[in-house]
Amino acid sequence: MSAHFDLSKEEMKSYGYKIVDLIAEHWDTLESKKPVVSASRKEMDTVFLQEAPGKGMPAEDVLDFVMDNVIPNSIITSHPKSYSFVPEPSNFISTMADSLATGFNIFSGGWMVSPAAAELEIVTMNWLLKMYNFPVEKGGGIFTSGGSMANLTALVTARRLKCGDDFSKAVIYLSDQAHSSNIKAIRVLGFKKEQIRVLPTDLEFRISINKLKNAIAKDRLEGLQPFCYIASAGTTNTGTVDPLNDIADICEEEGLWMHVDGAYGGAAILSDKGAKALRGIERADSLTVDPHKWFYQPYEIGCLLVKDASWLSNTFSEKPEYLRDIEGNESEINFYDYGIQLSRRFRALKFYMSIKTYGLDTFKKAVTYNIQLTDDVEKMLRKSRNWEIISPANLAVINFRYNPLGLDLSEPEVDELNQKISKKVMDSREALLVTTVLNKQVVLRMCLINPKTTFKDVEDTFLLCNSFANEILGNK
Repeated sequence: MSAHFDLSKEEMKSYGYKIVDLIAEHWDTLESKKPVVSASRKEMDTVFLQEAPGKGMPAEDVLDFVMDNVIPNSIITSHPKSYSFVPEPSNFISTMADSLATGFNIFSGGWMVSPAAAELEIVTMNWLLKMYNFPVEKGGGIFTSGGSMANLTALVTARRLKCGDDFSKAVIYLSDQAHSSNIKAIRVLGFKKEQIRVLPTDLEFRISINKLKNAIAKDRLEGLQPFCYIASAGTTNTGTVDPLNDIADICEEEGLWMHVDGAYGGAAILSDKGAKALRGIERADSLTVDPHKWFYQPYEIGCLLVKDASWLSNTFSEKPEYLRDIEGNESEINFYDYGIQLSRRFRALKFYMSIKTYGLDTFKKAVTYNIQLTDDVEKMLRKSRNWEIISPANLAVINFRYNPLGLDLSEPEVDELNQKISKKVMDSREALLVTTVLNKQVVLRMCLINPKTTFKDVEDTFLLCNSFANEILGNK
């Protein structure tokens, strides 16, 4: 490599082919690998911590070092037995599309720099608008880094439209099951703690409509300004969907902005059962969905949809002198006017190429399979004397705990037992299965959105859990 970063064509091809071979081999052997890794900061410092080298080394040697030390020390989130958090199944076409977008270094901020990139974002955004029955002609949206940035973009827009420049008395509402990115976004926007209402959910982890109505009424009587409710369409913990139609009725009556955080569950619209659970989502003012979750895209790609595209452009558009020559007509969208980022990578390409290659029907079948698989797991658990379901199958998420009939374990003992089961599974590296807390109970949680995950994968994992439980109880 020269001082100006040049490689010969032959060197570039040789290096590139090796990387493609490594990726293809990974995809081909995915199921045979163990999904879990663990390393301490001290261990990682021992491997990586060093000063930036003044002189370079052969590219092949650097690649070999990365393959020996970086890749093996990363959890395989696309593994069939990666059940925790929100797995990231991805797909190979989108992976290669990302390589194209990066390799050609396409800027996806303004029309003049890349009209094709802007056009593909318009086209794919229209596909999504139609999926959620948002108005295509008037509506719009933008791809973001993920759900966190999409939620932040939505709340900036909602605050401007509902509150103007003075939001000192504004109040925002969400449930205790809403994703943490919403609280982070609210804090980034400068709202004080007393302007946030985190409302309790019912036994099914859905927002209590009566408590929401009471909170709004109380705040109005105190001279405050209720302006937004953040509804959940598939919570991370349980996959639960808030009663969207009831919430929409309240928001319309009270003049509140309705934002739906469907970062996890929004893609369930592709299945019949998911579409039924998401009824009312089309009534939202803004909607977050996360293609790098259940639309099977690699990191990173989130999305915000709005009923009126001008809400975004009027909120984020700035006209500095150095951009005056690249402003087109109104139909030629500059996506840096629709959100926070000026510099934007070409995220739309992978979504476009994967839908074009596989067809939307393939995505629908995969989502439907995921939901059915989780329903089948629930049926299996209900026939067991050892397992207790705490939150039933909802949009491919299920929560349960080991609590055998006849042992009469105390709640602290059950909590400790399930925490230990999770640790032993993780230590075995056979599956990624961690705990969460529901109703003050430590539970195990599975999120089954990977179309590679089979019922046998899940059965084998429960056999492993059972064996560890017997070992733990036998040692008492």
